[in-house]
This record gives sequence, C-alpha cells and structure tokens, in this order.
Amino acid sequence: MLKRTLFFANPCWLSLKNSQLVVQNKDEENTATIPIEDIGFVVLENMQIQVSLPALEALVSNNVAVVFCNARMHPQSMLLNLDGNNIQSELFRDQINASLPLKKNLWKQTVEEKIMNQARLLGLLGRVNGDLEALAKDVKSGDSENREGAAARMYWPRLFGKGFMRDRFGAYPNPLLNYGYAILRAAVARALSGSGLLPTLGIHHHNKYNAYCLADDIMEPYRPFVDRRVHAVFSKDKDVVILTKEHKSELLQLLADDTYIDSNRRPLMLALSQTTASLAKCFTGEVKSLKYPMLK
Repeated sequence: MLKRTLFFANPCWLSLKNSQLVVQNKDEENTATIPIEDIGFVVLENMQIQVSLPALEALVSNNVAVVFCNARMHPQSMLLNLDGNNIQSELFRDQINASLPLKKNLWKQTVEEKIMNQARLLGLLGRVNGDLEALAKDVKSGDSENREGAAARMYWPRLFGKGFMRDRFGAYPNPLLNYGYAILRAAVARALSGSGLLPTLGIHHHNKYNAYCLADDIMEPYRPFVDRRVHAVFSKDKDVVILTKEHKSELLQLLADDTYIDSNRRPLMLALSQTTASLAKCFTGEVKSLKYPMLK
C-alpha cells in the first residue's frame, strides 16, 4: 500500500484520537482526520505548528518519518522508529560485521546503477548519453577509479546547460535539488529502519559527523528521479528565484513516481523498501545483488 505524504506549511495543531491524526488549523474551526496507518511521511514546515506527544509516538510506532524544517523552511531533522523490525539486533550484527570486499561490491553496484539512471534520464531528454553508459560498465570494486565523479562532470552540464555546477550553496536550480534530495534522504532512512538496518553505518560514506551515511549511499541511484522532477520544474519556470510552496509540493510527489525493478512497476516509496530489503539480505549472505530501480 502506498503511504500518504502530509505537508504542513501553515500554523496548526496535530493531535491523536482513536488512532487518527487530527489536524486542526489555527484560527479555524474545521478539523480533518487521517488514519495513522495510511501515513508514510509528515513534513512540518511552519514554526507555529504544535504536535502532541501521543501523536508523535503513534506516528513513529507506525514507521512514519516525521521531517522537521528549520526557520528557512528547509528539511533539517527527522524522527525515525528505532524498533521497526522483529530481528533487528541480528541484522545490526550482520551489518556491523560486513566485510570490506562485500561493502566494496555493494558500492560498485550502487555507482553502476546511479550512472545508468543518469544516462537514462539524459536519453529521455534527447541528450548524448553513450559515454555515461560506457562509464557505468567500467566501474571497479569500490569505484576505485571514481567513475561516479567522471560521470557527474558529463551529466550536469548536459542536464541543466553549460556553466551549471552542482553546488549545495549554488544558484538555481541547486536549491530545488537540495530540497528534493532532503526528502529522498528521509525516505531512504525510513526504508532502512523498516528493513531493520542502521542508517548510520554506510557501505561507502563514513563521515563521523553524518548520522545517515547508509541513507546517503543507498539514495544515489534514486537521485536521477529527483533530477527529473527538478528539470521539469525548472524548465517551466526558469526565472525562479525562490523555492515556493508549489515547488515543494511538486517535489514531494516524487515519492509516488513510477519505478521499475525486474520489469515490475511500483511507486518510488515501495521501491525503496524493496531496495533496503535486498540490502539486508546481502548483509545476511542470502543474496549478492541489490535491487535498484530503472528510470524510464
């Protein structure tokens, strides 16, 4: 079942009643209720939103990712369920004890799929992509020759035009990309927790100040899905200078975008769960290949 994404940009009061999230807008008498079990994500953007502790407890217990935005209205932190799998301690041990060759192989697969999805997106837009496809086939264990970086240098100028540089603090459409990636990162962290894995322990990323290293690893092949939405938004409104509520709403729809794994179509949110479940099986030794989606 595809879970709902709720985005709150106006002052409101969120509480719990009969396993329902009750939403009451401030200065208004009307209320709305949503079954907790139908929710996958809650994004809280306004600093005047109030949430009851029972509501937060119910959301987290149902593996809902609750994303908090900062004063600039950018996603900053999130709540995740730390007890989302019935064999979690066993999976933690397998994840912690994963060998270096296994992690290098998993990263190789991840980079291959990321570059292939970048190539597919360029192809869909009528851009040259053959050299990226060749790079994807030439990734070594652990991406020791940094084919990921080589692909990025070709990819970004073709996607957004000559002169564009992907920079977290750069000009538009960088803020659109930042917002989309933040939502994707939260979705990946939620899926990892649901599969009984620690989002902190990466297979490649290992910054000691990063609490979501594994999420940053696994989201890589999914980034082109964000890029596709950002390209569509930016193409319609090239004079954009601020990240609007409408842009955010459109980027949040990413979680319902179609993906294809083994020729089976499913929403991106469900594809993430399949990917993280396959990762857990790689750690336990049941399988050797990750299940990543194909961008079409």
